[in-house]
Formats: sequence, C-alpha cells, structure tokens
Amino acid sequence: MLPQYFEFQNAVKICSGLLALDRLSYELRSLGAKAPLVLSDATLRKLGLLDRVLSAMSDIPPTCVYTEIPADSGTEIVDHIARLYRENECDSIVAAGGGSVLDTAKGVALLIAHDASHIKSLMGCDTLDRGRRVPYIAIPTTAGTGSEVTAVAVVSDSVHQVKLEYISTHLMPDVAILDPRMTQSLPPRLTASTGMDALCHAVEAFSSTQKNPLSDAYAIAAIRLIMENLEQATRHPNDKQARLAMANASLLAGSAFSNSMVGGVHAIGHAAGGLCHVAHGDAMAILLPYVMRYNEDCLREIYGELLLYLGGAELYAATPKERRPREAIHVIRRLAKRLNRYCGLPLRLQDTGRVQAEDLPLIAQAAVNDGAMIANIKPISQKDALKILMHAY
Repeated sequence: MLPQYFEFQNAVKICSGLLALDRLSYELRSLGAKAPLVLSDATLRKLGLLDRVLSAMSDIPPTCVYTEIPADSGTEIVDHIARLYRENECDSIVAAGGGSVLDTAKGVALLIAHDASHIKSLMGCDTLDRGRRVPYIAIPTTAGTGSEVTAVAVVSDSVHQVKLEYISTHLMPDVAILDPRMTQSLPPRLTASTGMDALCHAVEAFSSTQKNPLSDAYAIAAIRLIMENLEQATRHPNDKQARLAMANASLLAGSAFSNSMVGGVHAIGHAAGGLCHVAHGDAMAILLPYVMRYNEDCLREIYGELLLYLGGAELYAATPKERRPREAIHVIRRLAKRLNRYCGLPLRLQDTGRVQAEDLPLIAQAAVNDGAMIANIKPISQKDALKILMHAY
C-alpha cells in the first residue's frame, strides 16, 4: 500500500565494476580535493589493499594516512582523527574499509563540517545542517553494512558501553567505489557474516513501518542478489562476479534501510554489540529469524511476499498462501545453517563465545531504548526482548 507521505534520498555517486578503483583520482579531482586524508585499518594495510588504494590516487597523494581504526571504532578515535585532519591541513577524506572505518570517516567529516571537537556533542537525528563541505569518498571492503550510501553512522561509546547513532542525509559520502578486488581477500567467515547483515538490512527495510515503494524496490533487488550470490562468494572467494554482486547487494540494502529504517533485529543486535561486543553481522544472522517469528502475526502478507524473493518462484508457487510467511523464515534459517556448515557462522548467541545467560536481561534493557526499535512493526517490550534473546541463546 502506498504511504500517504514518504521521503527517499540517495545522492551518492556510485562507481561499480571490476576496475572501479581506477576512478579514484578522477573522482578526487572532480570534488576539488588536493590534500586528502586516507583512513583504513591495520588488517587492510597488511593485506596490501591499502597500497592498492594509494596507487590509485598517485596523482593526488594523501597528506595524511591513518590505519589504526579498530573493528569497533569509538568516539575517542573519531575525535583524534579530526585533530589529525586539522593539523595536516587536509581538505577531503578517502576511507577504505568495513563499516567501522566508513562510519568513523562520517564522524570525522561531521566534526570538521561543524568545527566541533567532540563527536558526542553532535549526536542526534537530523539536528544539524550540512555545515562546511568535506568531500568524502567511501571504498567498502566488506559487503554488508552499506555505510557507503547510508545516512547513518554508528560509533561506540566505550564509557557507557552503548553504540551511538548519528542520522542525517548530510552523512552520506559523495562517491562510493565498488570494486570486487577490495572484497576478494575477505575470509569466508566474514563474507557470510557481512552478507547476512546485508540480508537483514533488506528484510527489515521491506517490513518496517516506514517502508515505501522506492525502498521496497532497492530491498527486493538486494535480496535477490544475496540469495543468488552469498553462498558462491563464501565458498569461492575468488569469484569476482559473485563479489561484485554482493557489493551491489550491500549497497542496495543500505540505501533501502537508510530511507525506511530497520527494526527490532538491529535494536537488539546493537545492544548485544555494545554490551558483549558481539560482531554486528553475527548478531544480525542469529537474531533475524527470531525477530521475524515475533513479528510474524503483524507481517503475514509482507513476509508471504518476501518468500518470492527469498526462495524463488517455484517455492513460492508450491507453498500454500497461509504457509508462505513461516516458509520465508525457514528459508533464512536454512541459509544460515548452510553457511554455518561452510564456515562456522554462529547460529546462536552462545556460539559467539561472548554472551552469557546472565547478560540477556541487560541486553534486553538496552535494546528497548535503541532508536531502531521505533520502526519495528510490533512493539517490543523489555520482557518481549528478553524472550527473543532466550530463544536465540
């Protein structure tokens, strides 16, 4: 059903292809960049992927390179990098990495744009104007977060053990470069985890309270690409076509949820990540079917339609209408089980080795205060969240 009103925005220029990284210098010149700051992490530096990025920008060499961004970047890191940006008189940002690196870059750009010193002072949802323009090019090295096209940045607050969310269309990069060479070295385990993260983005975008025809189109395209390519990319890491398909699926899912929001899976997953440091993709893979089961009575028609994109036309046609919603959940469960056999993707919270039974009430308490809970189709109380967690444990 068409909403009475909705908004959709994606102003990011997308460069996607087998040699897309070779466009980097051209895109920097187009943005007027002369002194870029390059952000990445130590792993990509060791793998040689950072060298590939630096080689692609030989015409416009970086003024500063920072590669100490951790897997779960925090507010102190963002503040520190912003100081480096100013001290080195940089005028733009190139970020190559996973969601942590790309979200850190968004935080740095936000600080520079508003001449602020501490990222915590800018926290909020659409509370800021654009401020000073900071050209930003994102080069994802995982296919899951979709951060290269989202209006969302998540940064950890280590003091309070929560993940802070920043939401604004001004957070979007100017350019996203999708090159399968940048995800080819991703191990099978991380390929599966990040791919399930992208699937969760698409499913929640398609079933949130703010879904709309444009976000639906992006979500459906993402789901189809994921179901056709995630297992291939996991089992055959050097398949460039599968890698490129997953990179595009992640981007599509990111754009979908950036415009329609996510829901209970992310709310509970954020809490598990903040309190117990569960990897985000693992949390999404584990929690998705359980939250879908909780929401099923309110989303029967939507989940029934999802079966067509998750399972294909033959399964959809062979499944009686009343059984389609539950079958959609089963398709996701079966996918997760196959990935578990291929590479050890965890199926339950206890499998991560980070969550104890006594942590569940604290996770449930934190989850109900997470902003993602607002767009969940069905209210989730602390008691409900605890039940979901107990089932998933």
